[in-house]
Amino acid sequence: MSTTLSVNTESPSSLDADAVVVGYHSGGDAPEPASGAHSVDAAFSGGLGSTLSLLGASGAPEEVHTIASLGAVSAPVVVAVGLGPAPTDGAVDPDVLSRAAGAALRALSARPEGAGRVVLALPASTAEQAGAVALGAELGCYSFDRYRTGEKAEKKAARGAATLTVVSEADGAADAVERAAVLAEAVSFTRDLVNTAPADLVPEDLASAAQEIAQQAELEIEVLDERALSEGGYGGLTGVGQGSANPPRLVRLAYSHPEATRKVAFVGKGITFDSGGLSLKPAGSMDWMKSDMSGAASVLAAMRAISTLGLKVNAVGYLTVAENMPSGTAQRPSDVLSIYGGRTVEVLNTDAEGRLVMADGLVRAHEDEPDLIVDIATLTGAQLVALGTRVFAVMSNDDAVRDEIVAAATAEGEASWPMPLPAELRAGLDSSVADIANVAGERWGGMLSAGVFLQEFIEEGTKWAHLDIAGPSFNQGGPHGYTPKGGTGAGTRTLVRIAEDYARKQ
Repeated sequence: MSTTLSVNTESPSSLDADAVVVGYHSGGDAPEPASGAHSVDAAFSGGLGSTLSLLGASGAPEEVHTIASLGAVSAPVVVAVGLGPAPTDGAVDPDVLSRAAGAALRALSARPEGAGRVVLALPASTAEQAGAVALGAELGCYSFDRYRTGEKAEKKAARGAATLTVVSEADGAADAVERAAVLAEAVSFTRDLVNTAPADLVPEDLASAAQEIAQQAELEIEVLDERALSEGGYGGLTGVGQGSANPPRLVRLAYSHPEATRKVAFVGKGITFDSGGLSLKPAGSMDWMKSDMSGAASVLAAMRAISTLGLKVNAVGYLTVAENMPSGTAQRPSDVLSIYGGRTVEVLNTDAEGRLVMADGLVRAHEDEPDLIVDIATLTGAQLVALGTRVFAVMSNDDAVRDEIVAAATAEGEASWPMPLPAELRAGLDSSVADIANVAGERWGGMLSAGVFLQEFIEEGTKWAHLDIAGPSFNQGGPHGYTPKGGTGAGTRTLVRIAEDYARKQ
């Protein structure tokens, strides 16, 4: 669903809209109105909080209750969303606001008439809060309807755009909301790519999507096809892709700012479908492997957002794109590949293919001489075992860089956790015939040993970080907050925030 965003300083109780969203805190005998909700609360006889209490509302985070206003306010519908306990300092966390706004808009978007014109009267006394409300609301409106048919699809198409108005008097609110719109567009684009059926997004298709984005965002682009990859010595991409009828691609995107003195490079894993190759995955692990290109999608979306925002930084994005399929031409366990730059890898498990294509991209990224290389990949199932489905891992060869990226993710409301790169795990990757093996001899610490493998392709003195987003990239459970079922867009906002941080370091 397309949306439009604006900021208004008038009382939400008097604004002309189809629905007004207000926040409530838990505690006391009844839910208590949050900042921004008081005029709406006061418009109801006895207060809206007492009505919510009768409905069983507690003000718990993301709890949503929809109430007919019966003329108490201009909007015919009031949506009350829980924000949890009132903070002692009165400042509601921006991520709480984003998730609340997302939950409210998911509820409104599910109505037959759609969300329509919505006034968001959640706490927005700062620009950061206003931006958080706008971001959550936009992402909460998201739906992927490409493959829907019939009457339901026709009704959705007829709804038109949702019009979202954030009520805020904060200085800088308009700029914050504008930034939120750019980020929401980037995350939604990532979600669209991840949700696309793999037959409709083979490597050539993803490269074509990158070419369209490059033209729209005025980015430089270079695409290497299978012949150029073979001739250039990109053994990871050619090895992984040789089993598929759809050959691999390497895409390089570049954004330059005339006043920039810092450069960041992003490398994204783009396995458009991962069957496991000859080391075939079980069926239950394969049905969501269309999401194995989430890292590349997030890099592509982030590059467009960086250009749209006009950040004073130079940025390069690499998409390492292949399809991992079993066939008579597929790579075999015990094959030896020569990665770009000449280092050899013994392939002991063809389902550990992401690190092979990423190695090509990481080595190539050094040629841009960036101040920082960040790779992002749905790299290991071990990430889900360690951190679950909502928290991605951050590893780095520099503790300060790792902490900066965790801070960037936290600032964007993306849950991450710092993880180590234990030196002793390197011995497990020793190969008897090549420079390194692609998997360790033991199963323990699989997420960490994958990071240790990637570190082998980082030159000494180069700052590098690795984001393993395997679980958070695709929500197999029910929707929550502003996160839908399916592709989530995880990591996209963090990449943009990293670029913003380096722009400020000029």
